[in-house]
Amino acid sequence: MICEMRALLVSTYELGRQPFGLASPAAWLRREGWDVDCVDAARQRLDAATTASADLIGVHLPMHTATRMAGPLIRQARQINPSARICAYGLYAPLNATWLLSIGVDEVLGGEFEADLAQLARQLQTGDAGPVSRKGEPLARLQFLIPHRQGLPPLSRYAKLHMPDGTARVVGSTEASRGCKHLCRHCPVVPVYEGQFRVIQADVVLADISAQVAAGAEHITFGDPDFFNGPTHAMRIVDAMHAAHPHLTFDVTIKIEHLLRHRDLLPRLAASGCAFVTSAVESLDDRVLEYLDKGHTRAGFVRAVEACRAAGLTLVPTFVAFHPWTTVDGYCELLDTIASLDLVDHVPPIQLAIRLLVPQGSRLLELTELRDHLGAFAASTLSYPWIHRDARVDELHRDVTSLVGTRVAASRRSVFDEIRALACERAGLSCPKPVEKGGTTVPYLDEPWYCCAEPNPEEVRLI
Repeated sequence: MICEMRALLVSTYELGRQPFGLASPAAWLRREGWDVDCVDAARQRLDAATTASADLIGVHLPMHTATRMAGPLIRQARQINPSARICAYGLYAPLNATWLLSIGVDEVLGGEFEADLAQLARQLQTGDAGPVSRKGEPLARLQFLIPHRQGLPPLSRYAKLHMPDGTARVVGSTEASRGCKHLCRHCPVVPVYEGQFRVIQADVVLADISAQVAAGAEHITFGDPDFFNGPTHAMRIVDAMHAAHPHLTFDVTIKIEHLLRHRDLLPRLAASGCAFVTSAVESLDDRVLEYLDKGHTRAGFVRAVEACRAAGLTLVPTFVAFHPWTTVDGYCELLDTIASLDLVDHVPPIQLAIRLLVPQGSRLLELTELRDHLGAFAASTLSYPWIHRDARVDELHRDVTSLVGTRVAASRRSVFDEIRALACERAGLSCPKPVEKGGTTVPYLDEPWYCCAEPNPEEVRLI
């Protein structure tokens, strides 16, 4: 006779959004007959009693910050519940497998983890202690289940979409696809998916959206690494979503080269309620873009800005402003370009402080141009540290990071002006006149942790 089994799924950080990475596997484990507790440690207390009663503990690691924050939690979970099977899953799990196994994790799963978690649950029910990892095997093509979001904090406790008119919208989130066809060197998706992407069936995505609308969502963030990896699939979902919920807004992430290749689809996105499109521009230096294997150029970025503007779409570019090839003058030129393209409101100030991260397994390690800059891998930061050859660049990074962290409540324009004045002073340049003041002119999501310095991993504790 199979005994009743309990699973605990934990998220530490998912950019201020209700975690799809808990809701989706919860549905799979419940189908196996398990009782499942989902805890978003960014919004909920994770008590020792819940941890102690779990047969399976799964920790979702979709990004670097979440992984660092999970370390203390995993160690304490192992101490409280020595007999539990602890599993780490998500993009950053396989990248940090050695470290995770050293702190108490039993199983490490990467992309398309739902089926493997379900298999692990079946093994635990039958007493099979064998591994389920499939290193070297092709990524599975899953038939997804509608995510189970009951038990997670209400959407009202997560990030809000702030509109130019001063109103705010409740935000839900989902995924229409995973992985990516592209091989950008700095991207954590690449070592796990290796140029593959997988779709989540449209009926599952639409059912998840409808459930969140019923729970109060007025805006949906699509967490796909690139919404236009499968443009036909993506637009089928957008059209059906808009038909079912015409007042719902949404945002997506799309590569610059896809914005240009599929510019005919941009007006349809705008007409269907797309509030903004995020695109990982990373740099305006063509040499650096080539190092990162981004697939676009500076000129292509400018064309994408024009294409989005013509279609009535707000483009939100993101940057890796500090890297070993950054110069103080080049940083000033980045700021000048943002201002000249009228993008100051479009760029969250934290984007002007982002420093290149080099984790285990990164394709960046292929670059001879980078290797000379790197120190030994540091388990404390789960990355390869680097120091710029020009001390002024690292000093500027520290000062910009500090400025952004202490000016969270200030307008993007005023923070931009302060950063620009600081950078020009360091470069010995005269500072252009301040950006014209006024209210924010574009929609934006508030993500308090993301818009400050990286959270301290030691702040996460079992309570």
